[in-house]
Amino acid sequence: MNVPAVFQRWRGEGALVEDLAFLVREPAGSYHAQAKHYLTSHQLGDFRRCPYLFRRKSLGLVHEEDRPAYVIGRAAHTLVLEGREAYERAFACGGPINPRTGEPFGSRTRTFRRWTDAQGRTVLDRESADLIERMNASVRGHEHAARILADGVPEGVVRADYCGMPCQARLDWLNPTRGIVDLKTADDLTWFESDARTYGYAHQVAFYRALVAQVTGRALPVYLIAVEKREPYRSGVWRIGEDVLGIAEKENAEAIERLKACREADRWPTGYEDVRTFDWI
Repeated sequence: MNVPAVFQRWRGEGALVEDLAFLVREPAGSYHAQAKHYLTSHQLGDFRRCPYLFRRKSLGLVHEEDRPAYVIGRAAHTLVLEGREAYERAFACGGPINPRTGEPFGSRTRTFRRWTDAQGRTVLDRESADLIERMNASVRGHEHAARILADGVPEGVVRADYCGMPCQARLDWLNPTRGIVDLKTADDLTWFESDARTYGYAHQVAFYRALVAQVTGRALPVYLIAVEKREPYRSGVWRIGEDVLGIAEKENAEAIERLKACREADRWPTGYEDVRTFDWI
């Protein structure tokens, strides 16, 4: 069997390389281009919140802005999970130095714009680059995060028929024995568990695990690793409970059935069609 180099490391651990044969290695752009053919966890999350929003996004009627926070998140994922070489291929840091002042040219100057255009990569200013380095050091310095991320495959894609629909997921990290890992950036770890509920992280990783189980027949452990984007740059690790994953997977499956019904009827409710009663202070 022709085994990609990224999988070779398990030969010495006794794990079955065949367990990872289902993973696809492809650029992020190629993965996102397939979203019109495959249901993703983010699309399903949109549908759970508002079928009408899901529909408008699927028709290309909603423009999603690439905010600076998203760029920071992508850069942190690349450095933490894929390593220094991949990070430097994808991102350029800093900028040209003004020889008269010894300081970087401003981001609005012609010199800086010319330098940016010549990079062929996403450009991070010095402050953002420093932030990403601090986040990487924090994760790597966390005992349990470092152990979980000691060996694995970053950004592997799994595709499977799930609940009667073609689905896909791009996994932040997968180890065939330690499990699935999703890396999150956070403003403050104090509120991370609350944020996780707000943003449906359990449903997201339950979707990932269900697809992996669909093709491997195994339900793997699932972890969230979160790192702060400001001082003191704390990192934390959460293992998602089996009961939580079970509930989230059930709700995902129910949402997929509702999605099928919406497509069949071509009806996309907002969820606010009826009069509601406001009965609390």
